[in-house]
Amino acid sequence: MTARDAKNRFGEFLDAARREPVIVTKNNRPVGIMISIEDAADTLILEMFMEKEPGYEEWLVSKVGSTLARVNAGSTGMLPHAEAVASLKARIEAKLARKAQ
Repeated sequence: MTARDAKNRFGEFLDAARREPVIVTKNNRPVGIMISIEDAADTLILEMFMEKEPGYEEWLVSKVGSTLARVNAGSTGMLPHAEAVASLKARIEAKLARKAQ
């Protein structure tokens, strides 16, 4: 949908975004994307905009630091990228399947 169409037909734009992601173009170039809040909930987008609780950054640094220490000590290993992505995908699909029940 063009930016002009999105502006002039905003209601239709919102309805389309509830059905599927809508790419917005300007001068025939993609400039943005609109997705429904339901689709956003299944991504990391919301987390990027959420206000973090006090202490979150310290907790995250501690968690990552302890994981790296275990890797360096040899008590745990790292997965190859493709295997890690496949594992993450399987976990997300399982979570979505549980939500659908």
